[in-house]
Amino acid sequence: MAQNEAKSPPKGHEVIAGYLKLLDNSPGVYRMLDDEARVLYVGKARNLKKRVSNYAKPTGHSARIARMIGETAEMMFLTTRTETEALLLEQNLIKQLKPRYNVLLRDDKSFPNILVSRAHDYPQIKKHRGARKEKGAYFGPFASADAVNRTLNQLQKVFLLRNCSDATFDSRTRPCLLYQIKRCSGPCVGLISRDDYVESVRNAERFLSGNGAKIQEALAAEMQTASEAMEFERAAALRDRIRALTVVQGVQGINPRGVAEADVIALHMEGGQACVQVFFIRANQNWGNRDFYPRTGSGAEEPEVLEAFLGQFYDTKPPPRQVILSHAIENDDLMAQALTDKLGRKVEILVPLRGEKAELVAGAARNARESLARKMSETATQGKLLKGLADAFGLDAPPARIEVYDNSHIQGTNAVGGMIVAGPEGFLKSQYRKFNIKGDDLTPGDDFGMMKEVLSRRFKRLLKEDPDRESGTWPDLLLIDGGAGQISAVAAIMADLGVTGVPFIGVAKGIDRDAGKEEFHRPGARPFALKHNDPVLYFVQRLRDEAHRFAIGTHRAKRAKAIGATPLDDVPGVGATRKRALLSHFGSAKAVSRADLADLKAVEGISGTLAETIYDYFHEKG
Repeated sequence: MAQNEAKSPPKGHEVIAGYLKLLDNSPGVYRMLDDEARVLYVGKARNLKKRVSNYAKPTGHSARIARMIGETAEMMFLTTRTETEALLLEQNLIKQLKPRYNVLLRDDKSFPNILVSRAHDYPQIKKHRGARKEKGAYFGPFASADAVNRTLNQLQKVFLLRNCSDATFDSRTRPCLLYQIKRCSGPCVGLISRDDYVESVRNAERFLSGNGAKIQEALAAEMQTASEAMEFERAAALRDRIRALTVVQGVQGINPRGVAEADVIALHMEGGQACVQVFFIRANQNWGNRDFYPRTGSGAEEPEVLEAFLGQFYDTKPPPRQVILSHAIENDDLMAQALTDKLGRKVEILVPLRGEKAELVAGAARNARESLARKMSETATQGKLLKGLADAFGLDAPPARIEVYDNSHIQGTNAVGGMIVAGPEGFLKSQYRKFNIKGDDLTPGDDFGMMKEVLSRRFKRLLKEDPDRESGTWPDLLLIDGGAGQISAVAAIMADLGVTGVPFIGVAKGIDRDAGKEEFHRPGARPFALKHNDPVLYFVQRLRDEAHRFAIGTHRAKRAKAIGATPLDDVPGVGATRKRALLSHFGSAKAVSRADLADLKAVEGISGTLAETIYDYFHEKG
């Protein structure tokens, strides 16, 4: 008698219907899983029972939702106290789990700000990125580092504020080049009084707060007074400052009169892809714009895409007073409440139909449409190059993720490894990684040893975090800078780790180390070259050059940090302020290390206990 085949586990709306008796009308978050327990979708609900009952219906769904329901074999639930908590939990889980049917914001870097530091009698103006831990006034966000740098450059011309570090400021005995070219007022050597410098700081803050017109009027009046007094050199300097202020305002472009503080966010969707354009309006000034390309969750509509974008975008960023949108979202009241709670003051979500706000949205929407068109064109070109790469290197399919590795060092010192990532959408800079070479047993300049350490660390982590290769973080191709020796070393590393199915190619410079004469090495095969004018060859050269640029930049940053380091950096309890006090008192770290206990106790800000710690640190080591 033939045995009956085992039945596959049930899936779809019938499985979902089975959960209804377990649910009540509480708000919360639900997860839909497939028959291998992979999360398909994370959603929130004001009323869990009502939302899940919609999924239990066999008809009436969009094609996307019907596919998702058909794949669902299990569900999980978390109830929350409020609907707003459900919204925040949903977005956190989406970012963590990256389910296939959810909208996902893939580029979520922090934005730069301008910081007027308050940690010194003569405040410093500088670019700042990350958590706002340093004492001072923050202005931003700006859309990019270039936008900040342009603004800072002009503000230095107008207000003559210093941008040097506190340590540099305290150690100067004569004015630097910035004073000579009229970018700084020379507070480090007393060429401006503290009161006058503080007034310049206040004026810079007023400008960044939206009061540029009043400052320009004051400078114009001062220039007129200087001219009438026949102080022509001073009048010319004031004229140059007024021009610089005009340049700042011109670079900022459209400066809306009726919108003091807002993010203008417009969405354009086409061909299953989406672009979200964000304009940053602060202090009635346009501080730049940035485009984003969220994953659309296998076909989500505009309201869902935009709502998911807002939840994930503001997860790590303070929202403005107004968020001006191109499309209405389903849960605008919940989103506004969540952003209000985050900011600590009321946040409005608007979808304007007329007036200045509608014009701003129209401009952002036009930018989104044009950016998406360029992106789709670039993606098509990139797709052809990836297909050509697969053909040239004998891959089974065009690679979705290419990882390129390079090392950088000077005679083995400050050694770092760099990994860049590329795919159908070009370079994925948020995926780049640096590796500080830690191997104490490495011979200085041992490139094979460094490559072994980098690849071992990379693939041990992959094996630990994603052994089933489901997250999309495993590479489809490795490009290694080097020839047959490097490829043999990589093959041995992969064999030791038990990693299979990841093809790797060595890119060697070839004859005379000329670009265009590269040789490609594969395990167990003869080296080969591509035609000099082959687009795939240019593509590989760009990948290799980007990896080299990233590794060199990382190495230089590490070397610069090492050059600026002193033995005081490692003394427990000695931070930046106490380090500055010690260096100011003794003149050098070497002199600090030789000082006796009584002299250390005499330094302002150094307690008796800390003086003993410093003394013991250097004398125990010596």
